[in-house]
Amino acid sequence: MKKTILALSIGVLSACSQLPEEALLLTIDNQKTAFKPNAQGLLIAEQKIDKGSYTLSISDAAQTCGTHFALSDEERIKFNQPLNMDNCAQESAIPLRIFRANTYQFELNPKTNQLMVKIKPQTSATSNFMSTCPVASDTPKTINVSQTFANGSVIRDALTGQTTTVNDGHITLQPGTTSQGLLLLEEVEAAPLAPFSWDNAIVYFVMTDRFYNGNPENDHSYGRSKDNQQEIATFHGGDLAGLTKKLDYIESLGVNAIWITSPLEQIHGWVGGGDKGDFKHYGYHGYYHQDWTKLDANMGTEEELRTFVDTAHQKGIRIIWDVVMNHTGYATLADMQTFGFGKLYLDDQEAKKILGEKWTDWQPKSGQSWHSFNDYINYRDSQAWEKWWGKAWIRTDIGNYDTPGYNDITMSLNYLPDLKTESTQKTGLPNFFHNKDTGAQDELKTPREHLITWLSDWVREYGIDGFRVDTAKHVEMEAWDQLKTSASQALAEWKQNHPDKALDDLPFWMTGEVWAHGVVKTPYFDHGFDSIINFEFQSEVAPKALTCFAHLDRDYKRYAESINNDPEFNVLSYLSSHDTALFWAARSRSIDDQKRAANALMLAPGAVQIYYGDEIARDFGPTGSDSHQGTRSSMPWEAIEGERLELLNHWQKLGEFRQRHPAVAKGKHITRQQEGYYAFERQYQDDKVLIVYTGE
Repeated sequence: MKKTILALSIGVLSACSQLPEEALLLTIDNQKTAFKPNAQGLLIAEQKIDKGSYTLSISDAAQTCGTHFALSDEERIKFNQPLNMDNCAQESAIPLRIFRANTYQFELNPKTNQLMVKIKPQTSATSNFMSTCPVASDTPKTINVSQTFANGSVIRDALTGQTTTVNDGHITLQPGTTSQGLLLLEEVEAAPLAPFSWDNAIVYFVMTDRFYNGNPENDHSYGRSKDNQQEIATFHGGDLAGLTKKLDYIESLGVNAIWITSPLEQIHGWVGGGDKGDFKHYGYHGYYHQDWTKLDANMGTEEELRTFVDTAHQKGIRIIWDVVMNHTGYATLADMQTFGFGKLYLDDQEAKKILGEKWTDWQPKSGQSWHSFNDYINYRDSQAWEKWWGKAWIRTDIGNYDTPGYNDITMSLNYLPDLKTESTQKTGLPNFFHNKDTGAQDELKTPREHLITWLSDWVREYGIDGFRVDTAKHVEMEAWDQLKTSASQALAEWKQNHPDKALDDLPFWMTGEVWAHGVVKTPYFDHGFDSIINFEFQSEVAPKALTCFAHLDRDYKRYAESINNDPEFNVLSYLSSHDTALFWAARSRSIDDQKRAANALMLAPGAVQIYYGDEIARDFGPTGSDSHQGTRSSMPWEAIEGERLELLNHWQKLGEFRQRHPAVAKGKHITRQQEGYYAFERQYQDDKVLIVYTGE
């Protein structure tokens, strides 16, 4: 059902007042609370809830379409994650289970109809550095810079380009009209640009297929096709050649590392997408691997890969490659027919009649979904399915394969075949590899040894600088140790063999996805990881900047003390990602909000990750019954004008400032609060900057 934009008139209620009929109500086991708008236009309701199981509903008293909400594509409430809501639901009862008594906050975004459920943040004066924000004025602000810059120093604001000279320990400047009250103060005659450090990385994360189409001739490799509907999870055409063509754009953001989704060969065909099977889902995102030794033809050729890596390196940009060792891709009709594994319930004549000459061209008929192709497959024939990977390689609920387990290592994540990386049994190639073009050597190794060899060979051949590890907690720690050791040796060999191309002598770098990991040092850092992705920044830290930049001070101080006092610890903070939410869709209410979020991220201690399109407010795309798909919309190059171009310019200035000053990421955080404004200094060796917030 088509959703409508929510438009409500919500009154402010006293503790004893009667709830107005037109109010949007949160009802939890008959206890009602009215939603109220906050300064960002989000609708907020709070209730103190004891541990237990409840039924929740969101509706006005009349339960009218447009204000009668239910989860549209989730089975249960998930905390601290945006949940898609249907605002014209027939049945709005939602199960809610509380594991810890507390005051919970229900935050509804009327722009996107997404609900966020979380423990109510602290609101006392002690929860933020300043209980009240500085108030902006129309006159220039006099700033005490005596503890940061010497008298006579010429100081520049990086956002506006204004310069002034320190006189008697003070300067007087007015923030730019589009600077959200910020001044980024630096000495004009600063020290030479510091050498690159992974601790100061500005990583641009690109979903390659959704970025830029540099070679349209590879768009329909392996017989892949569009669905001629919303194209939610079909290939859109982005490729390695497109990345090369857009390197100047990426470089303009101050980026010094690019994380690309895996370009390795994915399953050729599609599976049903979403819980409802309402869209055709290919491995466009790079997480449905089929062969670790071949590039996916949709991504391009090895020559195009070499050109991309070499050109990026010439610009001082490192390459981070997304790697998957936990699982393979699903079985598809296309791969069954091409590589001769599996079995249908249909004979050859019936298959040709029902599925077509090419099975992958099958389309759902009336009453069917894209999941319905499974109805034609006999998953119980052990002999036919042993021709696929083989029992030594994977566990899955197909044929005579070992059944997935219930722990992180042996479970089947999203029903994907689980690779036996913990196995000590040596095996040759996956059985179906004998029927396909592959670069894999048929030798006896454990599955883990095969995978590590295949991945390290790309580093050795092309000089890949680092890995972002997918689903890290679902593979045993020893595997990551071995991958890091092997990839490090491979990169050292590449640098030795290509001294004219090597950027530096830094070792191989590895960061990982560990769901819900924050700024805390865990055993992953003892097993090959230099960094872990920081999930808390998006949901808990960055939103504070939307109301008052000064409220970030305690988090900035905590980050700086945790990260920069330990040379073997770092995190990768982000605003948006492909597996959580787009900040622009879930949080920001305006381009100015997106600038505030950019300020929060690009001035944070530690390494940072920009998700493609954050810098131009890329819109949330179509999702079907899978909310994550909307975070992977195509880069809207034609829309970079007006406010979006102004936003891009803001990100570029922030990125250039951060790249010039390692103190931003690596420095000591020193709060310099003065009457009428908030400021902090970051200091690292001879590099100093002063960030001043004068209010908005």
